[in-house]
Amino acid sequence: MHLPQPTFTTVGSISEQTLVKFNALVIPAFISDAGPEVEATQITSQILEKSGNTYTDILQQWPNFTAKAGEILEIPLTQSGKLVRLFILGFGSDSVEDARKAGAAFGRTVKSTGYSIFSTYSGEYDAALAHMVALSLSQYGWNLKSDYSKSNVSAREKGATSFTFGEELLDVAERATILAEATWRTRDLIHTPSNIKNPAWLAEQAKSLVRKSKSPSLTVTVKKGRELEAFGGMRAVGNSSPSSTPRLIEIRYAPTGSKNWPHVVLVGKGITFDTGGISLKRPYDRMIPMKSDMAGAAAILTATVAMSKIQPRVRITALMMCAENMVSGTAQRPSDVITQFGGTTVEIINTDAEGRLVLADGLAYADLELKPDYLLDIATLTGAATLGLGKQYAAMYSRNTSLTAHLHEIGERIGDRVWPMPLQDDYLPSLASSVADFNHDATAQHFKGDSITAALFLEHFAGKRNWVHLDIAGPARSDVDSGEVIKGGTGFGTRLLIEWLASLS
Repeated sequence: MHLPQPTFTTVGSISEQTLVKFNALVIPAFISDAGPEVEATQITSQILEKSGNTYTDILQQWPNFTAKAGEILEIPLTQSGKLVRLFILGFGSDSVEDARKAGAAFGRTVKSTGYSIFSTYSGEYDAALAHMVALSLSQYGWNLKSDYSKSNVSAREKGATSFTFGEELLDVAERATILAEATWRTRDLIHTPSNIKNPAWLAEQAKSLVRKSKSPSLTVTVKKGRELEAFGGMRAVGNSSPSSTPRLIEIRYAPTGSKNWPHVVLVGKGITFDTGGISLKRPYDRMIPMKSDMAGAAAILTATVAMSKIQPRVRITALMMCAENMVSGTAQRPSDVITQFGGTTVEIINTDAEGRLVLADGLAYADLELKPDYLLDIATLTGAATLGLGKQYAAMYSRNTSLTAHLHEIGERIGDRVWPMPLQDDYLPSLASSVADFNHDATAQHFKGDSITAALFLEHFAGKRNWVHLDIAGPARSDVDSGEVIKGGTGFGTRLLIEWLASLS
């Protein structure tokens, strides 16, 4: 279903004789005042000898090479058996972002080759981590074609691209493997079409991932049917699809002795397909990417499962709020009044604003029953979030400025960027209702700022908890293949959550 995932290993030393065991060799080049430079080491000299050129000779042949991030010189090697390529890879200034760009560009270059590659790159931890993860994510591919293209068949036959680095990057390689693997799994879940993927299917995927982890620290339970009687938002949205009813999938990471550790609850929007309900999406082609409306739930699942490998001293409960939003005789209607978990009543204005209803149930359940130290929700919630931030940043809301600053710093470093947005109390009147405690749409008074008013609605259900809301509607989907991002579901938020959770221990 997807292309083979690249692998990372490290070695203590490489001799000139063992270089020929690889298919390709990589020498990093960096921008300097004197021009593009490579490190003057013994292994660099040995690699250059394989090409029959000095570095000066190579620059004379390619005088326009500047070593900017992602710039690549590809030099055929014809006298070394299975060793067929030497790459000079530009890392720019070797900043974290330049290292990421270099990884994405090179990953795409060697995608589907099945090469075994040795790289002399040995950057600082953050830059090296960004580089390795980008090498992997840029090679992602997924389809359900019955007749695979020749390139896909060839890629599967050749197997995964493997990258080998020096032993100084051992810790980096281990963390990069965890981050890349989790993001690949998130993308797999997102890309699965909705005639296969429904709430019950997601529950089975969660059970499968927990089972495969073989970790006694992970457990999963699933609430459905009468167990969701108090979850009015879940029932209002999910009962629109009687054959595919809602599921609350609860994954717990709780190692032995973790009772007094900080407790984090993650709440993820898991709408497996969103028609808009009775308030049908228009134009209709806006529905096509809606199989990805469960991206938030997928991210909290894979991030929580990844904790079994990192083993931070923090307890985690992930709540996947899963439902379909369909058009049927049992669908909720504009003007309905529902009762969310905990008793708050909500007037329905627009059934295409369903995500905040299932999240509200999850947040209230977390606040009233689970009593977390940190409460975070993540959702492809509003198109409005993209108006000011585009598709490079997710909108982030919280009253806790130190928490948002911490998440912002992690996002910049790891590649899942988030930007703090205001919880503007002046907009609260837009949530007023004459027949219920709130309306959930906030459009009647024309305040605009739809991402902000959605966050204000959710804040009520988080109570007084240490809460943050991530609206990932922009970066969760991509219309193009670019850098480490692939067309379709990007897996945004997976890396951010993993690094944040790990930092809390």
